[in-house]
Amino acid sequence: MFWEKIKGYSKRSFKRLTGVEKKTLKLMAREVRAQDEKRIKKQGHNRGRPFDLIIEDQILMTLMYYREYLTQFHIGETYGLSEGNVSRNISRIEKILKKCKQFKLPGKEVLASTNHQYEVILIDATESPIERPKKNNTYTIQGKRKNIQ
Repeated sequence: MFWEKIKGYSKRSFKRLTGVEKKTLKLMAREVRAQDEKRIKKQGHNRGRPFDLIIEDQILMTLMYYREYLTQFHIGETYGLSEGNVSRNISRIEKILKKCKQFKLPGKEVLASTNHQYEVILIDATESPIERPKKNNTYTIQGKRKNIQ
């Protein structure tokens, strides 16, 4: 659905939209297909209902989830799927791509070992109660009852 619409985009526009290049997306799709074939060979048959979307759309859905921070409900409305289907698709694609060393991002250790120095400024914005004078009879002016209507 979405893949058919954007596969004709230029390299620059495609990368701006998805965050990856076309060849990277094709490598991801090839890896997911290979893992699906391995799973089918291992089980002997393909169990369950097939996915409604093609593999490229499933990968684009995962990229949309991680790149744009959209909720699974919003992505489901975009693709015409339920929130549960979106969740299953994203977790499945994520597991497959994590196993493949080709698409692995550097972890926290690599980022922590850099020589960057950070400067942090903290602002205390807690609320504190304001002391107000207590109400006494001495501070209030009382009128006579016969004048009040």
